[in-house]
Amino acid sequence: MEFTGFGEYAIDFFDGLEADNSKTYWESHKQTYLSDVRAPMEALLAVLEPEFGKGKVFRPYRDVRFSKDKTPYKNHCGGVVELGRGGGAHYVQIGPEGLFVGGGSFAMASDQVARYRESVADEVRGRALEQVLDRLTRDGWEVRGDRLKRAPRGVDPDHPRIDLLKHKRLYAAKVWPPDDVLHEPGCLDRVRDGWRALNPLVDWCADHIGLTEVGFR
Repeated sequence: MEFTGFGEYAIDFFDGLEADNSKTYWESHKQTYLSDVRAPMEALLAVLEPEFGKGKVFRPYRDVRFSKDKTPYKNHCGGVVELGRGGGAHYVQIGPEGLFVGGGSFAMASDQVARYRESVADEVRGRALEQVLDRLTRDGWEVRGDRLKRAPRGVDPDHPRIDLLKHKRLYAAKVWPPDDVLHEPGCLDRVRDGWRALNPLVDWCADHIGLTEVGFR
């Protein structure tokens, strides 16, 4: 399967969806979503599969069961290659902001958080993570993820890696605003080069966080 870039109207589709997140808009523009957004995302993941593994495209529908926001559709389209939820992932997304590329642990169950903090607190494993993140930030990546306001229970607030220990999820990301490259084969290079740069972080998460044994609640 060949990837030649996202379709000409991909960003226009999401701009319209942000203005009118309704079934009426969705149904009248669904073909644009399928041809300019979803099909290219599937092609992109297929091209990357030999190097990174099989990916999946997320459904466009929001889970509104427990949310005050009842808008039915996501305002972006994401694709992921992951060991398992929380255990290390490469991620790519297209939406109104342009192209989003990220990698790391985007969600952690309670047992994963425990292993993450144990690893960060360890001098060898924690220092290795710091070095990975330092390299990424020097190259323009932003370290993100939900964090506690205070030190976790039982953790010394003066720990040298206290900022990392506060994280409940951890990933690095970079965003390219909409431009011509988004619609060209060069978009593949952005994602592939980005995922290669993120490999050390994804590998650290796979090695030291791993898969959840208790599940997400």
